[in-house]
Amino acid sequence: MNPVASVAKDKLRILVVDDHEVVREGLARILAGSGEPWDIQQAGSGFQALEVLHRQGADLVIADLSMPGMGGLELIRRIRSEFGRLPVLVLSMHAEDQYAMRAFKAGANGYITKDEPTAELVRAMRKVMHGGAYVSPRQAERVVLQMHGSVGISRHATLSDRELEVLHRLVAGQRLTDIAHELHLSVKTVSTHKSRIHEKLNLPTLADLVRYGLENDLNPEQQSG
Repeated sequence: MNPVASVAKDKLRILVVDDHEVVREGLARILAGSGEPWDIQQAGSGFQALEVLHRQGADLVIADLSMPGMGGLELIRRIRSEFGRLPVLVLSMHAEDQYAMRAFKAGANGYITKDEPTAELVRAMRKVMHGGAYVSPRQAERVVLQMHGSVGISRHATLSDRELEVLHRLVAGQRLTDIAHELHLSVKTVSTHKSRIHEKLNLPTLADLVRYGLENDLNPEQQSG
C-alpha cells in the first residue's frame, strides 16, 4: 500500500532520486523556485528511495535511470510492486528512444530528458501527478513510426537492461573495473555482460561496439548536450 504523505494537503511531496548530489540539489532549487507548493525530498540511490517511500511516502517520484546498485528501471518496478500507482517521472540524460520505451515498460508514467527547459519539466510533473502520461513529441512520433514499420527497431533492443547499461558505459570509454565498481557488480559479471553484447549485436571487437554506440546516439557526451 502506498503510504500517505504526511504534509499539508496543498503541499505535495516530491522525491528526487539521482546518485549525483549536484544534480539533486540543482533540481531541488529549480523546483523550489517554480512557484509550486512542493515539499522536495532527495534520495541518492534506489535503495534509499525505497526507504524514504516506506518511511514517509511521496506524491511523485522523479528518478534517473543510470544509478549504481539498483538502477532506475529496477527502482520503477519495485515502486510498482510496493506502492501501486504512485506516479514516476523519469528525468534522464538518455534521449535515445530505447531508454524511454524500457522505462514505460517498467511502469513509468512519464519520460523527459535533462536538457528540457524547467517549464516543460513542471508541465510533465503536473501531467503525471494528475493521472496522465508524458512523453516528448519527438519520442511519441518515433514510437508511432516504429509501430507502423516506418522506422526500424535498433539492434540493441535485444539487449537486457543491464547489458544496455554496460554498453552505454563501454561507449563512454569506461574500463570493466570502473563499470563493475559503479554498478556494484563483479568484474567477472561485467565481462559476461560484455561477451553477450558482442554476441547479440554480432560485433566482435570493442572498437566495433564503440563505433556502433556513436552511430546510434549512445554516447553520453552527445546526449547530455
